Order: sequence, then structure tokens, then C-alpha cells
Amino acid sequence: MIWLLFALAFWAGAWGMNIWLAKRKAPWVRIAVPVVFGVTILVLWEGVVRGLSIDSAILPAPSVIWAKIVEVPDMLWTDFVQTVLKGGLSGYVLGSAAGIGAAILVDRFGFLQRGLLPIGNFVAALPVVGVAPIMVMWFGFGWESKAAVVIAMVFFPMLINTVAGLQATDGMQRDLMKTYAASYAQTLFALRLPAAMPFIFNGLKICSTLALIGAIVAEYFGSPTRGMGFRIQTGMGRLALDLVWAEIALAAVAGAGFYGLVTAFEKRMTFWHPSQRGNDRS
Repeated sequence: MIWLLFALAFWAGAWGMNIWLAKRKAPWVRIAVPVVFGVTILVLWEGVVRGLSIDSAILPAPSVIWAKIVEVPDMLWTDFVQTVLKGGLSGYVLGSAAGIGAAILVDRFGFLQRGLLPIGNFVAALPVVGVAPIMVMWFGFGWESKAAVVIAMVFFPMLINTVAGLQATDGMQRDLMKTYAASYAQTLFALRLPAAMPFIFNGLKICSTLALIGAIVAEYFGSPTRGMGFRIQTGMGRLALDLVWAEIALAAVAGAGFYGLVTAFEKRMTFWHPSQRGNDRS
């Protein structure tokens, strides 16, 4: 019970600190607020588990999960490489590139918009639990089948966002390029693609999380003896909840890091956009 009271007191203090931090205008506040919030959740989690004596087979405490992470770092790294770098990242790059390329074709040839977009919508509506076993049968148990699932998941969001971005320029801008006798390729690279960059990066950020989810879920339906999805599935079967939560924590950190890298790259590439200038002023 002491642990529970301590966690509640810590939560109340952290709540007041976040209210105080929210009134500050310093740049470091943008980092401090989520850090304080995250630490508060971990302390409250630890206090609830210890104060109510919840069994580790039901919900392990953060300290138990951290002990497992320290115990098996090599296993976690192997799973990270298999799921994130091989299956997730390769499928993300290929699927995003295919979506952008298809969007340019849709923008260039009007009949594709009536033919390709409905097909893309159909593919996007397919459940991953139905696609993953088929991909495993086609491409085997290696990372290639996981990459294929990720490609199917990220293709349509990238297609839709890029098509919307390419159509974001107004008629006056396009007419100006015509007065310069610019070809479609010149207009595309000088006007359409730069204007579409915020839309493209929005799709890339959405797909960064979809790629990780798709790679993990795909491993449930056939995988070599490594990978986050494989480890979560086998850990649940053995009631090794500390290992399962260690893999979940690794996936959360990988997903947040992946999203953060895309966001940082977006700021470098679209610094000229009003939304980025507005963020800098804030």
C-alpha cells in the first residue's frame, strides 16, 4: 500500500509540475513535458503493481521489464534487426517509393485515377491477418514475406497523400509554368513535387508506424526463430510476460525513433513551408 500511496503522491506532484511547465515558453519545455509525463506513468505503473500485489504473469512492473531488457540485450538486438531493419525498413522504403511513383503516374494520366485508385483502396482494405499468411506462402518464412506485407500496407497511404499533394498547386501557378513553355517533367520537379512535400512527409510519418505494425503482425504467421512478433507469440505461450513487455517496449522505442527521424528530415526539407515557420516561432 505504501508503494501505491507513493505513486499517487508522485502523480499529483508531476501533474502540478506539468501545469507549471506548460506556462513556460523556453524551447526545453517541449522535451521536459513528455519526459515528466512518461516518468509519471512508469512510477504510477510500478506503484499500482507493487501496491496491489499484481502477479507478474498478469502485469509485470516496469522494474521487472527493465531487468529482462538488461538480461537479454543480444536477443532484443537480433529481433530488432530482423523485424525493424530487414522486414519493416525494406518494406517501408519499397512501398513508399512505389506509392510516390504510382501517384506521379496517376497525376500524369487521368484514366489511371479512375482505374488505379479504386484498386489501391481495395488493397488497403485487405486485413493484414489475411494478407500475411499468403505472403508467407509466396515468399517464405524470411524477412522478404514481412517486407511484402509492409509494402501492401504503406502503398495506399503514400499514394493518396502524394496525389493530394500533387494537386495542391493552384491553376495560376500551373498556367505560369505553361507560359514558360515548361514540360510536364519540368513542372513536376520545379513546382508540383516541392508543393507536395508536406503531403508526402505526412504519408511517410503515417507509414512509419504502419510498417512496424505490419512487420510484427506478419511474424505471427511464420518466421525464423527470431523477430519481435515471433518472440511476443512464443512469450505469450510460455506466460513470459516480462519478455513480451520487453519486446513491446523495444517496438515502442523503435516506432517513436523512426517517426522522429522522418519528422526531423521533414523539417530540413520543408523549412520553407508556413507550417514549419510557424513551429519555429512557437
